[in-house]
Amino acid sequence: MGSIKRYMVFVKPYKWQIAGTIAIGVVKFAIPLLIPLLIKYVVDDIVGGAGSAQEKTEHLFTILGIMFGVFVVMRPPVEYYRQYFAQLASNRILYDIRDQLFTHLQKLSLRYYANTRGGEIISRVINDVEQTKNFVMTGLMNIWLDVVTILIAIAIMLTMDIPLTLVSIVLFPLYGFSVKFFYGKLRHLTKVRSQALAEVQGHLHERVQGMPVIRSFAIEDHEQRQFAAENKNFLDKAIDHTSWNAKTFAVVNTITDAAPLIVIAYAGYQVIHGDLTIGTMVAFIAYIERLYGPLRRLINSSTLITQAFASMDRVFEFMDEPYDIVDKPDAIKADRVKGTVQFEDVTFQYGEKEEKVLDRVSLQANRGETIALVGMSGGGKSTLVSLIPRFYDVSGGRITLDGIDIRDYEATSLRNQIGMVLQDTFLFSHSVKENILVGKPDATDEEVIEAAKAANAHDFIMKLPEGYDTKVGERGVKLSGGQKQRVSIARVFLKNPPILVMDEATSALDLESEHLIQEALEKLSKDRTTFIVAHRLSTITHAGQIVLMEHGKIAEKGTHQELMAKKGLYYNLFQIQQLNM
Repeated sequence: MGSIKRYMVFVKPYKWQIAGTIAIGVVKFAIPLLIPLLIKYVVDDIVGGAGSAQEKTEHLFTILGIMFGVFVVMRPPVEYYRQYFAQLASNRILYDIRDQLFTHLQKLSLRYYANTRGGEIISRVINDVEQTKNFVMTGLMNIWLDVVTILIAIAIMLTMDIPLTLVSIVLFPLYGFSVKFFYGKLRHLTKVRSQALAEVQGHLHERVQGMPVIRSFAIEDHEQRQFAAENKNFLDKAIDHTSWNAKTFAVVNTITDAAPLIVIAYAGYQVIHGDLTIGTMVAFIAYIERLYGPLRRLINSSTLITQAFASMDRVFEFMDEPYDIVDKPDAIKADRVKGTVQFEDVTFQYGEKEEKVLDRVSLQANRGETIALVGMSGGGKSTLVSLIPRFYDVSGGRITLDGIDIRDYEATSLRNQIGMVLQDTFLFSHSVKENILVGKPDATDEEVIEAAKAANAHDFIMKLPEGYDTKVGERGVKLSGGQKQRVSIARVFLKNPPILVMDEATSALDLESEHLIQEALEKLSKDRTTFIVAHRLSTITHAGQIVLMEHGKIAEKGTHQELMAKKGLYYNLFQIQQLNM
C-alpha cells in the first residue's frame, strides 16, 4: 500500500469535515471571481452606456453597494469557518497519527532503541508528522479550491470570448510537463534533507543528555567540531533541495508570467480592430490574474505536497519497523501466577552473527525462592534476567513460568507479574508521587505512602520542599542515587508482583543508602520468587541458591555454605572481596 493510500486511512474519519471545508472554500474563492465581471459591466454598460451622468452615478453606486455587502458582510464568516474547519480536521488527523506512533513506540523492542538515537525517533514523530499536515491542508483542500477556481474562471471566460480563452490557456500543457519533470526529484531531495535534519536532532539530543560528560572531560572544542560536521551535512542537503526548488520556481513562474503577455497582445489587437470591447479586454486581463494566481499557488502547493509525501514515506517507514516481541494469536493472560521460573537449555545471542551471550543455561527458581546471580562482568547475568519479562526472546531453549512457556503469555500481562529494581534507576521529570504511581497508576495516596514507608523513602520525601509533590527533574536529577533507588523500590512495593528482579540494585551507593536499601529489598523479596544480580557477594549470602556465571554458562551452583566448602571459583571471589573490604 502506498504512503498516500495509508495516509487516507487516517483521513477517512474526517472526510465530511474536509468536504464541508472545500464547499465553504469554493464560495470563498468564487466571490472574487465577480470582480472582473463587475469591471466589464462598469466599463461597457455604465461608463460606456447610454444615460445621464446622474443615472450612471446612481447605477454605479447601487451595484457597488451590493458588491460591498457581499465582500464585507458575507465573505468574513466564510473565511473564518473555512480556516477553522481546515485546521480542526488536519490537527485531528495529526493527533491520530501521533497517537498510533506512540502505541507503536511502546511495542518496539529494546534492541531497536539500543540501535537508534532518541532524537531521530522524536524527529519522525514530531517534525515529519507535522510536515504531513500540508497534504491535508494543501493537497486535499487548497489544491481542489485552486482547481475549482481555475475551472470557474475558464467557464466564465468562455461565455465572454472563446478564442481569447483558448489563447489564455495555451501554455497549460507546458506548465503541466514542467511540474511533472521537476517534482519527481524534489520528493527524493526532500526525504534526504529530512533524514539529515533527524541526524542533527539525534546528535543534539544525545549531547544535551551527555553535557556533564562533555564538561568533565573538557571536550567542548571537539564536540563543537562534531556538531559542525553534522550541521554541515544538513546544510549541504538543504542547499541541494533549495537549488532544485529554485530551478522549479524559475521555470514554472516564467511560464505563468509569459501567459498574460500573450493574452494582452492578442486582446489589444482585437480591440484595435474593433472585434472586442474595452470592457471585455480589461475583464480578461483581470481573469488572467485569477487564472494564473491559483496556478502560481499550485507551484507552492506542489512543493509543500512533495515535502509532505517525503515525510509520509519516513513516517510509514518508521511505522513498519517490525516488533521483536509479538503475542501469539492465542496468547493467554498471566493471572494469579505462583512464581516458579525455569530456564531450560536457554541460549541467547543479540544478532544472528554475534557471539552467544548465554549458552545452554538450565536453572529452576521455585515459588518464593531467592536466586543470586554472581560472577565477573560480561558473564551474562543481566542478560539472563532481562529474558524473564521478555525484553528479548531466547534464541534457543525456553523459559517457563508455572510450567508454561513465557512466549505463550501476553507480554503485557507477563510483565505485570514482575517487579524490577535496576542499577540505573530511571525517574520521569514529574513529582515523586507520580514516579511511585508508575507501579500502580490507580493507587490511592494512602497506598503510595505505605509503599514509600516500606521502601524507607517516606522520611526523605517528607523533607523535600513540596513532599510527595516535589518535581524530581529530568531523570530524577534533583535526587541522590540512594533516594532515586528507594523511589524505584517503592514503585515495586506498590505493584506487589509475585516475581522480583534486582539487577545490581545496591552497587555504587554510599553505606547509609546501601543499608536502607538492603533493608527495603529484604522486606520486598519476602515470599516472592526473587532474582538478584549482585556484585558484592556479602549481600547475597542468605540466598536459597547462588549461581556463578562465567562466559554465558553456569560455572557453579549451590548455597553460600556449599560453595564455600567446595573452595572453587565462588570461594576465591568471596575471599578476594573480603580482603579488599
